[in-house]
Amino acid sequence: MIVVEGKIKGKARPRVYNGRAITPKDTINYENWVKLCYQQQGGKHLEGPIRARVIAYYKVPKSYTKKRVQAIREGLEQPTKKPDADNIAKIILDSLNKIAFDDDSQVVELTVIKRWTEEFERVEFELEVIE
Repeated sequence: MIVVEGKIKGKARPRVYNGRAITPKDTINYENWVKLCYQQQGGKHLEGPIRARVIAYYKVPKSYTKKRVQAIREGLEQPTKKPDADNIAKIILDSLNKIAFDDDSQVVELTVIKRWTEEFERVEFELEVIE
């Protein structure tokens, strides 16, 4: 399992200036952070069809009441906040192109889960070749 610590980012849309599409700086920075984490944590280049599992852990806000935090601990409340699950998966998979696989089109199975945590905010993911 690869761990990407820090604020969770989703893939932002490119902005168009004078007919040219420019990817926002924070998206580029987060993609580079994901690449670095993957390489430092022993990620390998994979061939063939891939199964990806991405889990985004959102920190429980300090402003939440004790009652609401208890509901989260009991699994009664899930994080329905931004960024969207599909944008989280997109930024993770796009950042791993040419690093973990030749192209993210190799990913044929994708699971994205959003969860609460009382620890640090992070994204964890694992990739495996489907035999």
